[in-house]
Amino acid sequence: MPIKSILAAAGLNFPLRPYSVIATPFRALLAFALLSIPATVLLTKPRRTLSAHSPSRDPFQTRPATTNKMPTKKKIAIMTSGGDSPGMNGVVRACVRMAIHLGCDAYCIYEGYEGLVQGGKLIRKMQWNDVRGWLSEGGTLIGTARCMAFYERPGRLAAARNLIKEGIDALIICGGDGSLTGADRFRAEWPSLIEDLENNGEFSKKELDPYRHLNIVGLVGSIDNDLSGTDATIGCYSALSRICHAVDLIEATASSHSRAFVVEVMGRHCGWLALMAGVATGADFIFIPEKPREDNWREEMCNIVEHHRKIGKRKTIVIIAEGALDREGNRITPEMVRDLLADKDGLGLDTRITTLGHVQRGGTAVAYDRMLATLQGVEAVKAVLEATPETPTCVIAINENKIVRKPLMEAVLDTKKVAKAIESQDFDLAMSLRDTEFSEQYRSFMMTTAVQVNERMLLPEKERMRIGFVNVGAPAGGMNAAVRAGVAYCLSRGHEPLAIYNGFAGFARHHGDHPLGAVRPFDWLEVDGWASKGGSEIGTNRELPAESGMETIANLIEEYKFDALFLIGGFEAFHAVSQLRKARDQYPSLCIPMTLLPATISNNVPGTEYSLGSDTCLNELVEYCDKIKQSASATRRRVFVIETQGGRSGYVATLGGLGVGASAVYTPEEGVSLEMLAADVRHLKNVFAHDKGQSRAGRLILINEKASKVYNARLIAEILREEAHGRFESREGIPGHMQQGGVPSPMDRCRAVRLAIRCIQHLEQFGCNVHNKVKNDPMSATVIGIKGASVVFTPVTKVEEEETDWPNRRPKAAFWLGMKEIVDVLGGRPKYEVPESDLTGTKAKDVKRGIEGY
Repeated sequence: MPIKSILAAAGLNFPLRPYSVIATPFRALLAFALLSIPATVLLTKPRRTLSAHSPSRDPFQTRPATTNKMPTKKKIAIMTSGGDSPGMNGVVRACVRMAIHLGCDAYCIYEGYEGLVQGGKLIRKMQWNDVRGWLSEGGTLIGTARCMAFYERPGRLAAARNLIKEGIDALIICGGDGSLTGADRFRAEWPSLIEDLENNGEFSKKELDPYRHLNIVGLVGSIDNDLSGTDATIGCYSALSRICHAVDLIEATASSHSRAFVVEVMGRHCGWLALMAGVATGADFIFIPEKPREDNWREEMCNIVEHHRKIGKRKTIVIIAEGALDREGNRITPEMVRDLLADKDGLGLDTRITTLGHVQRGGTAVAYDRMLATLQGVEAVKAVLEATPETPTCVIAINENKIVRKPLMEAVLDTKKVAKAIESQDFDLAMSLRDTEFSEQYRSFMMTTAVQVNERMLLPEKERMRIGFVNVGAPAGGMNAAVRAGVAYCLSRGHEPLAIYNGFAGFARHHGDHPLGAVRPFDWLEVDGWASKGGSEIGTNRELPAESGMETIANLIEEYKFDALFLIGGFEAFHAVSQLRKARDQYPSLCIPMTLLPATISNNVPGTEYSLGSDTCLNELVEYCDKIKQSASATRRRVFVIETQGGRSGYVATLGGLGVGASAVYTPEEGVSLEMLAADVRHLKNVFAHDKGQSRAGRLILINEKASKVYNARLIAEILREEAHGRFESREGIPGHMQQGGVPSPMDRCRAVRLAIRCIQHLEQFGCNVHNKVKNDPMSATVIGIKGASVVFTPVTKVEEEETDWPNRRPKAAFWLGMKEIVDVLGGRPKYEVPESDLTGTKAKDVKRGIEGY
């Protein structure tokens, strides 16, 4: 069959001229690839398809989806209320597009409850393209405003009237607990409001019959992360990012002038922002409402700050929540803290106050908040359509990496219990009402800020260990924060932490170098400043112990008398622990406890759903794509094909696509085929053909670096450019190692501290000289991971056998795989051919020889 006919059948019209093939190597490569494929393969009917316009499977559903029972046409309104938070626009975009995808009409209520009461032009029907580009916008583009009228029944009656005028009986609200409480009350009153409208003669019974019930779903948009029952609220990590960035900048001037700074952050009844900022930045002291210091807080703070100054620290950072209290319930103000630090009869520090204020709310959402807003928005539409008159008003939350529905008022009441406990000075109850991570992060902060201050924490001499710290693999954000936290814990307990510089390669070949060998003790004054540093201060290397020489490594472990090893790194680090464990029978010196803290931007380490560095990577990628998309939109009709890192794991590409609103995402798990490319080419041509001059018309496609052996970012961009025939442009973009990030994200820093301390505590349980015990204990070689809402240690033996896809260097199962379908749905991507999996080994040979069926 002529190659031109094959190309035409696949939907690709390449001019086949000899000189063009010679002039354009990429066309030559494509032509070669096509000529190598049998015509029957290109023209075979689809075996499997994925439709982005059919009801999607939701991997986060807590019960079976019932979308097939949904009404054929329904009008859903979306509004934002209360204080704005980054990510609200992502909620609106997801709700509007998911509603349209499911065959509903989508409306936006502008100016919050005020728009609901006023009605008219403030309630607007939305189209698919109306929310284009909203993911990268800060605040809320549909506005929010206080509405005193809604507190009164006449105001709520007017709101009901306006909804019925527009034919709306389903409402999605994104706001704080006050806004959501008002929404639940509105729903409870709805039958009586309908009755009033009928009695007043404004509507007939027949007109009101379709609107006897109002379905409401809430989403929590709050920078304080103060709602009980959810791991995070929309906007909290963006606000934390603003705070940490500000503190990082302040530290430079504080160190230069040897000053102290008191930084006030938001949080009247919730100290989450102050606590996490303290952990992430390595602050000297924090004040939060839930956990006031003891009666002598002044003496406690001065002792810690004085100790830090005596060991040579030039800066002092104190972070205080706006709702900070003492044990008697009296407010602690930044001015009180400043005066204490500056007291000439005390510390006498040059002290300044910085109140961040509304800077914390501003700016675009970070990658996590965009992901959270999008997934929760999709679930909110499904929930509001599936709701019945008997269904309690629900709020969409995230628990255990799953989007779930919870009773709204139950969550609100639990939240109010915290404020009441603080008011009644029952601070132990207030802390217990927060989630486990909150309490654990508080203990982690106290551990890292009071290093060598509390001698009661020291272990007896015979129980103290020599623990080696080694980074393996590529650098990742949070590695230094993890080392700092681990060293802090070791010093507080009396252990001796030792740095193994430049991985196993440095250990094997440079351990004895002079004047500085690869194995040396940590200097706490230096390490204390690593909290916000990217990369790896002790170096890292991909070389495995077997490559360095297992016998050499074993002898060195014995020579330096290591009692335990703490490894931080990616898949190479996991492989290293596996090799060391397997070599124990041959080398008894390897019978020491060892644990791995996963740290890689690829998030491909088995045994955990999260790796340090992955959040930093996504933030860098999203920021890069936002700038690229701005360029694409400025020229209107342009497509950028962005190549992401990630090895054989599509995590970065998929989550990045979710955060930037990509038109298509190509991953190694799914692969790339000619049919898929042809479908996407046709889609883009159709999109630009119907573009009537709207702004934000640029498009992004994300492809993982190993999604295909043939189709890379540059080749796909060439295909798009060729098929556009001058109607639109395409470019490729490769952010490369920029994705490894500069300053680690607050999430990576906070989790690094929490997990590193857990790792040292785990190693500490084994003690010294326990070779026989270690050899027979599977928990002596482990991977720490976040699985669901729990932090767990999993034996490496179990991870090796049950959870690892060794050929592809990734886990066998991943919680995020179902998110790709949501990317396709919200990006408007049409159905496409799912590529066939590659045949390997004997089966591939038999099929090629015709011995086995095709």
